Amino acid sequence: MSEAGEGGGRVAGSPLPRRAPWSLVAATATLCLVSATSVWTAGAAPMSREEKQKLGNQVLEMFDHAYGNYMEHAYPADELMPLTCRGRVRGQEPSRGDVDDALGKFSLTLIDSLDTLVVLNKTKEFEDAVRKVLRDVNLDNDVVVSVFETNIRVLGGLLGGHSLAIMLREKGEYMQWYNDELLQMAKQLGYKLLPAFNTTSGLPYPRINLKFGIRKPEARTGTETDTCTACAGTLILEFAALSRFTGATIFEEYARKALDFLWEKRQRSSNLVGVTINIHTGDWVRKDSGVGAGIDSYYEYLLKAYVLLGDDSFLERFNTHYDAIMRYISQPPLLLDVHIHKPMLNARTWMDALLAFFPGLQVLKGDIRPAIETHEMLYQVIKKHNFLPEAFTTDFRVHWAQHPLRPEFAESTYFLYKATGDPYYLEVGKTLIENLNKYARVPCGFAAMKDVRTGSHEDRMDSFFLAEMFKYLYLLFADKEDIIFDIEDYIFTTEAHLLPLWLSTTNQNISKKNTTSEYTELDDSNFDWTCPNTQILFPNDPLYAQSIREPLKNVVDKSCPRGIIRVEESFRSGAKPPLRARDFMATNPEHLEILKKMGVSLIHLKDGRVQLVQHAIQAASSIDAEDGLRFMQEMIELSSQQQKEQQLPPRAVQIVSHPFFGRVVLTAGPAQFGLDLSKHKETRGFVASSKPYNGCSELTNPEAVMGKIALIQRGQCMFAEKARNIQNAGAIGGIVIDDNEGSSSDTAPLFQMAGDGKDTDDIKIPMLFLFSKEGSIILDAIREHEEVEVLLSDKARDRAAILKDAEMESEEQTSSENDSQNQSAEQVISLSQTFDLVDQESPDESSVHSHLEPTSPAETPDATSISPSGETSNPTESHETTSLDGECTDIDNQLEEQSETEEDSSPNVSWGKKVQPIDSILADWNEDIEAFEMMEKDEL
Repeated sequence: MSEAGEGGGRVAGSPLPRRAPWSLVAATATLCLVSATSVWTAGAAPMSREEKQKLGNQVLEMFDHAYGNYMEHAYPADELMPLTCRGRVRGQEPSRGDVDDALGKFSLTLIDSLDTLVVLNKTKEFEDAVRKVLRDVNLDNDVVVSVFETNIRVLGGLLGGHSLAIMLREKGEYMQWYNDELLQMAKQLGYKLLPAFNTTSGLPYPRINLKFGIRKPEARTGTETDTCTACAGTLILEFAALSRFTGATIFEEYARKALDFLWEKRQRSSNLVGVTINIHTGDWVRKDSGVGAGIDSYYEYLLKAYVLLGDDSFLERFNTHYDAIMRYISQPPLLLDVHIHKPMLNARTWMDALLAFFPGLQVLKGDIRPAIETHEMLYQVIKKHNFLPEAFTTDFRVHWAQHPLRPEFAESTYFLYKATGDPYYLEVGKTLIENLNKYARVPCGFAAMKDVRTGSHEDRMDSFFLAEMFKYLYLLFADKEDIIFDIEDYIFTTEAHLLPLWLSTTNQNISKKNTTSEYTELDDSNFDWTCPNTQILFPNDPLYAQSIREPLKNVVDKSCPRGIIRVEESFRSGAKPPLRARDFMATNPEHLEILKKMGVSLIHLKDGRVQLVQHAIQAASSIDAEDGLRFMQEMIELSSQQQKEQQLPPRAVQIVSHPFFGRVVLTAGPAQFGLDLSKHKETRGFVASSKPYNGCSELTNPEAVMGKIALIQRGQCMFAEKARNIQNAGAIGGIVIDDNEGSSSDTAPLFQMAGDGKDTDDIKIPMLFLFSKEGSIILDAIREHEEVEVLLSDKARDRAAILKDAEMESEEQTSSENDSQNQSAEQVISLSQTFDLVDQESPDESSVHSHLEPTSPAETPDATSISPSGETSNPTESHETTSLDGECTDIDNQLEEQSETEEDSSPNVSWGKKVQPIDSILADWNEDIEAFEMMEKDEL
């Protein structure tokens, strides 16, 4: 996300003239904010040069593991599927909805990794990668892609690669043959994206067909009406750089027009912008505002556009927005979404993982204290769950449990270390490295976490993991002499691609329309036109950052559910706090009177339930109406949460036999009958297929499943009947595998097996459900290794314990064998793993990517009412309703989840799947084992 570099010999606090040469503006504004490294010498125990080098080398090895497996098993596909060791090709895998819009059959991971190779001093590999891009990549595919993702990943990757290619060429050792070919590809792609801007507003369509554009029948796109603010507002760096590199001004002009329109459409009284906007009318579709998904990089690019382009109108806009953010959204250490028209009213009680970039942006702004506070809060969440969940509540419980290996927290850690020099942030980076290796590393790369509570994996390794994560982690531990070029001469895009600052003085013939002063009166005294002085940031106290962190170190473990801060503050000031949903009782006359004042009325239904309806116009005052709106939202969230708590959490199937040793963890659906794995010890045993495979009649092979975990196929009878049949045959557990070929926990919501409507107390064995894709992993393992042992549990077991058991078994077996038959003992990896299982909702929401808005099938952010039938009302309606059972706050109905599917109409692909059989996968283990043993010696 943020800006690169540390201060070096520049003096912080030097004046920044209003009309200084733009090169000076860019360089000074970029670098002065991170020049306080020397300030911190006593904040924490310093890390030795040797340990920093060791950690830097581990980052290099980890990148080699991820990049090498992509090139071996996936290239030229867009991304690697690390669990099945093959490439993800659009149209050949089940659709993941919007997530797949990043894939354009243009070797996405390779392009996204280009400048990472140079930052990590892999210049020979970079030169080879550039040749592959020029030889193999086709940008004219008949595929619909996201304009936003293609811009930040592909266009940004090509420009970052070009920037470092010409730098290496000038040094005279590498890339002497290079003749701006990457830039020509970038220009070609830029022209392919331009038709998306053919709207009356200048805001681009969210998607475009690379071959056919927008409105042609063959394009299969161009009917969309909405886009996210970040989607339209995160173009200026790449498009302006393309214009400055090539002299073609059209790209920067289009990106500026989109930014100008967003600025014009901000909510004037709050100076906030919403999450989604109509690209034709400019009306806000989603009127909640925050710094996370859907908006994040819009703010980032306003500040960085000022740094790179030297146009102070961008800085004025950023400062105006930033003031509103700190006034309404910032509730230290939290950052909570609000309504743009009612900014004192919180829009939700949870935060998404993408806001982790914001502390880094605050460092670039020079506002260090809130950056330290929010970063520390996020770190405490990570220490509890090993990774940052996709979303978590204000009392730090898991809201969405996925983690697709996002880099934003590592990014902010890097910039806070550069700003403070506090070695504490090196220890934070060390923790990130350890967690990635312990919990995400698999034989074919690094796998995203399907659920941070159970430790289960998702067959996914996004390109941004290589583009950003390894770059920031390596730079965190690197000294200036470890990098072959001066990182201070570049600015990072939101995808961490590097653009040179000298672009600020190149090809400036762009017509600039300063719309800032047209819509707001700005007083220069309100803005800091000089770089912050480190004596102000850190008031002569080398323990400054530590003093800010200290009160927050137990904020996660010792927190209780948190109400809205402003309500608590009003209570402290003597005003009576408004009624909270959790305290409401339908039989309390005082409560009924408060509801009436808030415009909320009760309707007693014939079935005994009570329905709440709000009419804001009937409230006693506007403040009471806001209280009523908040009460209704709390009631909906409370009822929904209580329903979700009745759902069983996901379970885990862990393959523990050789050669897996617990490293493959599959997400499993629970059963509402049989042994409850959350209350009893896990079940461990070898697996065997039942006959008949559907398990719907008495088994004909009871001797095969006796004392084992039976595999049975879904269908043709009730789940409870299957369980009874395998239990009667002597099985100690059962795994039901979905008969719907291609189904996967990656794309489908969590599945729970229900009983048969009868008494199921006779079923004593545990039963779990696997989708087809996860089940095939076990079936393939059986084909390659006759005996496969699995562990059925509520969460993944400590791998170190599994390996210890394997070593003991191996020793017993070896001691009983003849010396002539002794074989060299296979080396295993000793890793410890712990998981915090939070009793929260199941991870059945769709995962998200890059900087776009996380979406949950059960999430309807704009819905403001729930009817007794469970249907959501139109968000534009002026009233809210919710139903209650008597005095309880439960809502009887739940929003149904829907899975989105997409068909790729371009089945002709220039490459096929690289399906990797199990024996070939296992061949990769030797190298992987050696790498981990090296880490063991380094005491990781």
